[in-house]
Amino acid sequence: MASRQQIKQRIGSVKSTKQITKAMQLVAASKLRRAQEAAAGPRAYAELARGILARLRHIAGGESESYLFTDRPVKNRLLMVVTSDRGLAGAYNSNVIRRMLNELKNDRDKGIATSVIVIGRQAAHAAGRIAGLDIHAAYQGLPDRPDADTLRPILSTAVGLFADRKADAVDLIYTKFISTVNQEVQVKRLLPAGLDQEPTEEKIEDGEATVEPSVEALLKSTTMRLLDAQIYQALLEAAASEHSMRMLAMKNATDNASDIVDDLTLEFNNARQAAITQELAEISGGAEAIK
Repeated sequence: MASRQQIKQRIGSVKSTKQITKAMQLVAASKLRRAQEAAAGPRAYAELARGILARLRHIAGGESESYLFTDRPVKNRLLMVVTSDRGLAGAYNSNVIRRMLNELKNDRDKGIATSVIVIGRQAAHAAGRIAGLDIHAAYQGLPDRPDADTLRPILSTAVGLFADRKADAVDLIYTKFISTVNQEVQVKRLLPAGLDQEPTEEKIEDGEATVEPSVEALLKSTTMRLLDAQIYQALLEAAASEHSMRMLAMKNATDNASDIVDDLTLEFNNARQAAITQELAEISGGAEAIK
């Protein structure tokens, strides 16, 4: 049995840890409110952008004016994996990494070569431990609300690999924020563009239009902007999910610390009571011996 001094030191240590987890919980809660608002704002636009991409693909038809819509047999697949830079977020990172490993296994079983672009330090560490996995790029330290300069190299890398036929399909793995207690890891097809979405309008009227500088340039620039919106929304959803799961994880840690302090306090009181009882017994024994 631990001495009273050891128990007292453990109580102090747990209380210090509790203060840290409580502070982290409050910080995560504050960030969550801002991240939740940021993710909810452009969500409708991101969904509309997916429908517009599908419509552009429908307009282009089989003879696509842009290579970004080219659908070909998948022999090489690129995964863009979004995690956080920091841990202490519950199962947030492990869920994404587990999904990545499942996708890698499925591709291997189908004879598909898979490579990755990792966003977040946790994804980079996990991918680096997988033997033979080709990592094209790793991005860390992204803000909760990335700007165009931050997103441009990510999208350019993926589009370049698709254009060079080093990737026949590009999929985005991220965590969608549904509610504070519910987040879902999703895999969405980024390229070929508009492949997994219905057009915004079922009927599209044919017509003549003058396009400058060219149809190819218009399709490419528009498609790049819409793809950029898809990545931007995924990062916003991931940030909201991260803060939500970190807040819940720190709340659970704080509650567990409180329970441990209560148990240790009870143990300390029992040890002190036992010591007092022993001292009283020794005093009574000494008095009887004197008699």
